[in-house]
Amino acid sequence: MPGRAFKPRRLWPILYELARLGALDGIEMTTRELAGYLDVSQQSASRYLIEMEELGWVERLPPKSRKRMNLIRITPKGLERLRQVHKSLSEIIGGKQSPIVLKGKVFTGIGEGAFYVSLPGYREQFKRFLNFDPYPGTLNVRIPYEDLPLRKKLEESIVPIKIKGFHYKGKIYGDVRCYPVLIQGKIRGAIVDALRRHYGPSVIELIAPVCLREELQLKDGDVVEIRA
Repeated sequence: MPGRAFKPRRLWPILYELARLGALDGIEMTTRELAGYLDVSQQSASRYLIEMEELGWVERLPPKSRKRMNLIRITPKGLERLRQVHKSLSEIIGGKQSPIVLKGKVFTGIGEGAFYVSLPGYREQFKRFLNFDPYPGTLNVRIPYEDLPLRKKLEESIVPIKIKGFHYKGKIYGDVRCYPVLIQGKIRGAIVDALRRHYGPSVIELIAPVCLREELQLKDGDVVEIRA
């Protein structure tokens, strides 16, 4: 509505509640049901949804099942807002933390990265939740043994972006966790951590919107910096 003055700060708790209810994947509910969860009037629940839609935080799609239902889904912009709030709260409660920096050496993997990244079930989620279309392949980086606690710290201190598994051509592909990172101080990408890993914890697999080997002129043995 033209001229409406939103106060996004009062809306992020509503966004959080939607995420808790499952709206990152999409939930079906009426505004009356949402009002009950939020303990507000149906009119207020409807207004909150409209305001968050206009901010680009959520989208309402045609329902998958019953009529008169909203399929409510948090958008990538809404997810980023939640991540910002999480970061701010973490700094307030635990103090401002220094960036986590990992360094490791590039090596040639077994060549399965291109296949998995290109699968529609993964690729479409990468595009939606990471805000980039990944190059069909991963860059493999091996970090030294003494840096394994740093990797664990990264995984414990950053809320991962969850990519859901799926069935495709009779096979089951598992869930994947993604951690947004800055690679070599230049390229925004993500660590992809499959729940069923092909490598041990000393190996980091990176995706990005470009071919990292070509863009950064990397060869096996070169050291790469990963900053989260």
